[in-house]
Amino acid sequence: MSDLPLTPLSKLPNFDPRRVPSQGTDAHLPAISADRLQPEALRQRFRAPPVWEPEVRREPRFTDRAPARAAVLVPIVQHAGAPTVLLTERSLALANHSGQVAFPGGRIDAADADAPAAALREAEEEIGLDRGRVEIVGALSNYVTGTAFVVTPVVGLVRPGFTLAPNPAEVADAFEVPLAFLMDPAHHHRHLMEWQGTRREWFSMPFDDGRAERFIWGATAGMLRNFYRFLAA
Repeated sequence: MSDLPLTPLSKLPNFDPRRVPSQGTDAHLPAISADRLQPEALRQRFRAPPVWEPEVRREPRFTDRAPARAAVLVPIVQHAGAPTVLLTERSLALANHSGQVAFPGGRIDAADADAPAAALREAEEEIGLDRGRVEIVGALSNYVTGTAFVVTPVVGLVRPGFTLAPNPAEVADAFEVPLAFLMDPAHHHRHLMEWQGTRREWFSMPFDDGRAERFIWGATAGMLRNFYRFLAA
């Protein structure tokens, strides 16, 4: 790891998840085959979901505030033969999860009809993703973050050819990662540490996109791991 200054990825004092050693990956688990990552296969999986259990449901809490409902869009861009996941790097100005790699999303407002409506609205507000290019195919089990957000991951297929307009107040960057990379447990690193008497465990999925290493970890990695379990079941 370089000694150059790094973007802060946690509000916890003196904690940088990139500096916590990997305990290893799950390379012994099978990757999801390319044919099962194609749009029609994903539609069918959500139309007739298997019996499955999310691996990560709840993080140890960092706050005593009341839980808040939220939704994120898991945008799968339908590039021919090689779908990707569209992710964001959150602005350092944000109060929660600043600097982290995330799905577009946020709180579910009273005016939102449901979690998919909130996820689409947030994606438009954060990165300018036209909801007309998104086909919602389903949702994964709720994920509860350490900051007390109860998050519904909404999965959508995105037609390529869009133009993004990231809101600089919320998003520092937007980029794509191959879905096949994220659905291969050989890239799922396990980390653990003790903090204030609590054992904390998380996944990371570092990805070098040619511009930077995108350190995918925490809630985003946990939801992606659950997506893997959903597809592998």
